[in-house]
Amino acid sequence: MQSLSSCTICQTSLTTISSACGQRPIAKPGAAMESNSSTCAICNGDMCRGGGGGSGFTADCSHQCHYRCVSGSLASSRQACPLCSARCRDLPSFRSSKSSTPSQPPPASRAPAQPFFRPMEPRVFDDDDPVLRAPRPLGDRQYGAASATSSGSLAVALSTHCEYSSLARDAPHENFAVLVHARAPGTSGAATGGAPPRARAPIDLVTVLDVSGSMVGSKLALLKQAMGFVVDSLGPADRLCVVSFSSGANRLMRLARMSESDGGKDLAKRAVQSLAAGGGTNIGAALRKAAKVLDDRLHRNAVASVILLSDGQDTYTVPRRGRDANYDALVPPSFMYTGAGNRSAPVHTFGFGTDHDAAAMHTIAEATGGTFSFIENEADIQDAFAQCIGGLLSVAVQELRVDIACPQSGVRVRSVNSGCYRSHINVDGRSASIDVGELYADEERRFLLLMDVPRARSTTDVTHLMQVSCAYRDMVTGWPTNVDGEDAVVLRPSWAVSLERCAEVERERVRLAATDGIAAARAAAERGAHEEAAEILQSGQRAVARSAAARAGDSMCVELSRDLQEMSTRVADRRRYELSGRAYMLAGLSSHAQQRATSRQMSGDSGTTRRRAEADLGTTVISTTGATASYSYVTPAMMDMLDRSRRSREMTALSQQRSKERRRSAHY
Repeated sequence: MQSLSSCTICQTSLTTISSACGQRPIAKPGAAMESNSSTCAICNGDMCRGGGGGSGFTADCSHQCHYRCVSGSLASSRQACPLCSARCRDLPSFRSSKSSTPSQPPPASRAPAQPFFRPMEPRVFDDDDPVLRAPRPLGDRQYGAASATSSGSLAVALSTHCEYSSLARDAPHENFAVLVHARAPGTSGAATGGAPPRARAPIDLVTVLDVSGSMVGSKLALLKQAMGFVVDSLGPADRLCVVSFSSGANRLMRLARMSESDGGKDLAKRAVQSLAAGGGTNIGAALRKAAKVLDDRLHRNAVASVILLSDGQDTYTVPRRGRDANYDALVPPSFMYTGAGNRSAPVHTFGFGTDHDAAAMHTIAEATGGTFSFIENEADIQDAFAQCIGGLLSVAVQELRVDIACPQSGVRVRSVNSGCYRSHINVDGRSASIDVGELYADEERRFLLLMDVPRARSTTDVTHLMQVSCAYRDMVTGWPTNVDGEDAVVLRPSWAVSLERCAEVERERVRLAATDGIAAARAAAERGAHEEAAEILQSGQRAVARSAAARAGDSMCVELSRDLQEMSTRVADRRRYELSGRAYMLAGLSSHAQQRATSRQMSGDSGTTRRRAEADLGTTVISTTGATASYSYVTPAMMDMLDRSRRSREMTALSQQRSKERRRSAHY
């Protein structure tokens, strides 16, 4: 027997544990296995269950291995154990078939040269790849602080809009509306006179993928294709971990850098291609595994996020559905945002098809600061992932906090309409703050404040309502940044002046009223009042259409009108609501509450609206399905990634068509 000092599979010393094949230390070549006899000597998988390796065999030297674990490394001329090189009289991979050409290798021997081996999971997930650039902490003041003056268009832009430009000085005014508008800096250099695009922050991304039995067939194939696009879209500084789940959850790969040279992308693609459907749906276990990946990591990129996709309903953590279901039990404690300290990684959830638990997926997203998207047409999964990735790869601002101060005596903040974002008003009403958190490049947030304005003195011509500022962490420089925005002021003439209401304020009032209507319609539909729900939505749609902003052709109002009309159709009866109405409405609520784009497909032909949205964003989108997507809150980076995805899908479809034609020609 030939004496070996290294493993013939991974070339690692036999006296150490090989991270490539996962085998345990062997005292000397040819010795009996020290591990349990029911465990594969290469991958440590269970021989009884296959461990992902398929059927197994026992060599003459007593080494027990899965057939698939060794089939790719054996040659037909070598009848030897791949671990210790002991000569074997009968290796299954070279047994003669019933064919008359025994020298021809069986189909298994033509497997890829580098199959995917999933090593045993370590107790602590601290095996992540080092990051290429360490982020600077928010409190590190040695780098200085950028200001609106020094950063110019590269800083968050803050502006205010008063409901009316003037108020009569001889009377107090209650619930006077002031809009605070924040916009993140963009990635393009167009605004800076043709400068090159800004760098972006690298991301730690964990994809949590449902591979239960219902994912078998075309669903799993589409998921693999979509994940291939995600892997190709990530850069060498980004890190990816793939978690799959069915009845349990498995970490398929470490948090690895997506570098071509280091093999990270190849590892990720092999992990994705190894996905196989079967079993139940345990979303709780999957999220706990994802939380462990991010909690245990040794290194940290500036941005972290989780993508969760499922087509089913959790029957392990939350066995009961409906009003009695405790969906919060699905969310690990480290993913919950409590309002103190740094935010957790948001979980962006995707309901795949019409059988998923939309209420559970929406609760997970809402509790973690993520978004919920509804993929009704299974073929659109890649586009849905692309839109989300387009945002995650363009994070420009983190830990954004907007501060409002009332400098003039008697002026008070009565309420802040901030959607899902936490706001705080001091007891005296003289100051308020809004915790916004993370913004993608070019993303906007609008907050409507209602204020009490006192009577002015006879000598007062102007009332200063508020001073607006913000503090955040710039993701490109890592610097803590402070920006002063425009002060909100109103003129105080001695007589009442008839003025038009500010278009920006009116637009936001319309959006808030429509969002409240969607929430009320959903509540009515949940208690079975479907006609009432449809009427609420139709009334809201008519109100939006009558608004001055909609009549002026405002794209947001036009899109909102379409959205409400679509919802009213989907809640008309119980069957349609259960099938798709609940998921569509929850995806819409998630979008409007965060003022962030989510994926959901509208039925019918809306080519005019699509062209208007594309014109507003300065890009062209290739449509591959009859349904059209909602463009509310879509950023240029998202639209660019959508464009790439749809072009990629077209090229893939064309390639498949040509392959079919070649096979047809060869057949005839």
